[in-house]
Amino acid sequence: MQFLDDSLLPETQDKLVITVAPYGPEWAVSDFPEDLPLTMDEHVQKAVDCYNAGATVLHIHVRELDGKGSKRLSKFNELLGLLREAVPDMILQVGGSISFAPEGEGAEAKWLSDDARHMLAELTPKPDQVTIAITKTEMNIMDLMSAAEYGETSLADPATYHAYREMVVPAGPEWVEEHLRRLVASGIQPHFQLTCMPDLETLERLVRRGHYNGPLNLTWVGIGGGFDGPNPNNFMEFIRRAPDGSTITLESVMRNVLPINVMAMCLGMHTRCGNEDTLYDQHGSKITSVQQIEQLVRVAKELGREIATAKEAREIYKIGVQYNSVDETLAQLGMSPNREPGRRALPNRYAA
Repeated sequence: MQFLDDSLLPETQDKLVITVAPYGPEWAVSDFPEDLPLTMDEHVQKAVDCYNAGATVLHIHVRELDGKGSKRLSKFNELLGLLREAVPDMILQVGGSISFAPEGEGAEAKWLSDDARHMLAELTPKPDQVTIAITKTEMNIMDLMSAAEYGETSLADPATYHAYREMVVPAGPEWVEEHLRRLVASGIQPHFQLTCMPDLETLERLVRRGHYNGPLNLTWVGIGGGFDGPNPNNFMEFIRRAPDGSTITLESVMRNVLPINVMAMCLGMHTRCGNEDTLYDQHGSKITSVQQIEQLVRVAKELGREIATAKEAREIYKIGVQYNSVDETLAQLGMSPNREPGRRALPNRYAA
């Protein structure tokens, strides 16, 4: 992405899109019963409260009544149907890692099979987005959590701690290509969750080879444990290398969430918050998902950054848009064209 002399001025930046992840599937409800929903009605009310606070993208997981993260697509279908009624304008984004909660005592935090995860493209009613990881990688969500943060929660259980510490994201090339094909065929926009620069480079190859022709909505996930850590140099390089026509959301974990989000707002990027990312504020006190949204809205106001409405967020993310060819995709994203056979030197970018 390019930064011009006026790029830090709020009037030159897109309005702020706030994503909220208020369903915290890694936690037990007892870890924060004031904020973590259990029943379907509580899931829906949480979405309404987050929307009213200023979030326009809802990152979705759902619980069974025993408190475990659900792996049943029927539960997602049920929740999506209710959310379409309760928050019809909100962008509904299903987390592609729906199965990372361990089942039973001491069970591995194992994702669903490749075929089962492809069924996210068959959700009814369909979500606006499904998140997708690029490349297989370690996902040790415990890496940046201190004992003081998880010590009084369910993650302190040795078996649960081990399960989440040893988790791996299964996203090999054949699965990614097929998953993209199915999502696009179903009219669902992929939202790319990228862990580091190699992921971004792999995604560019997918675009250049015609495996995906559409807008690029990217989240840089700085949670450590196989992903980038919350070092500003990491996300600044990611932002620098991202296509000009993409959008970027910055995501981190625990008390890194707020400073990462503030830097995102200053740079014209977008933010993500919620109890899936942190239970704590900068003073170590519990903070709800709604309170996190309200905090971002206050900071954005001080920075002069306007909050996107749901309609504006859909326009910024280009929900429902697809392109007709590799060449059109590269042009719309502000990327240089593919090299023609025999051509020397670097091909110049061209206007869409």
